[in-house]
Amino acid sequence: MEISIIINNYKTRGLLRQCLKGIEKHPPSVSYEVIVVDNNSQDGSVELVREEFPEVGLIASDENLGHHRGNNLGMKKASGRYILILNTDIAFLDNAIDKMHKFMEEHQEAALVGPKLKNPDGSIQMSCMRFPTPMVPIYRRTFLGKLPKAKRELDNYLMADFDHNRNKEVDWILGACILVRRSVIDQVGLLDEDLFLYFGDIAWCYEFWKAGHKVYYLSSSDVVHYHKRESAQSGIFSRVFWIHIKDWIKYLKKYPYQK
Repeated sequence: MEISIIINNYKTRGLLRQCLKGIEKHPPSVSYEVIVVDNNSQDGSVELVREEFPEVGLIASDENLGHHRGNNLGMKKASGRYILILNTDIAFLDNAIDKMHKFMEEHQEAALVGPKLKNPDGSIQMSCMRFPTPMVPIYRRTFLGKLPKAKRELDNYLMADFDHNRNKEVDWILGACILVRRSVIDQVGLLDEDLFLYFGDIAWCYEFWKAGHKVYYLSSSDVVHYHKRESAQSGIFSRVFWIHIKDWIKYLKKYPYQK
């Protein structure tokens, strides 16, 4: 098996269907499998996969494992030389998977590659970033982000100075759509399960670089990402906001800031 596509789902039945149909319409040209991990959604997602996509591997958890444990469960069942981690809010419009696979085959030093992510209106999302300073998540989710110093720091973090229409080695890639070399995962380890929902993609890339591998942004491969920054939009009194802060504190304790 060449590529194992892992989709971790929690209460996004409609997006899950769209994502699976996109893979059906634009499948990789190499051998592949699709594994859906459902985190006890109880919204008909499990029935959807069983009835409409019987060829898809399904792991129906009886609890919400979170983003990292859920994806890890899928990876443990996967047999591919490459692992494609997908959020359900990703839509394929062309052979983007083949482009990522070809890049990885030609760049053996790469542990991970991520495509250009576009909004539904065609605008480019900031999906490749520099490692965050300790204050970045606070700036992004509070009024402090409006301060001049914070704006400069956020622009640097988001690589606002980078032309997103060219390929580049980057610190880390947003984990919504990433192709990862299985041999490097075997060396470095799976996603950090101490983190429930956030920052696992940053931590993974940190470990890849630490082990001597590279992370790439691939502008020639692009997908649509129906992205919603839930932790930022929900407000400081929401559960997801505090999950975000809790994960950030755990991240800071384990992964030193890289300048």
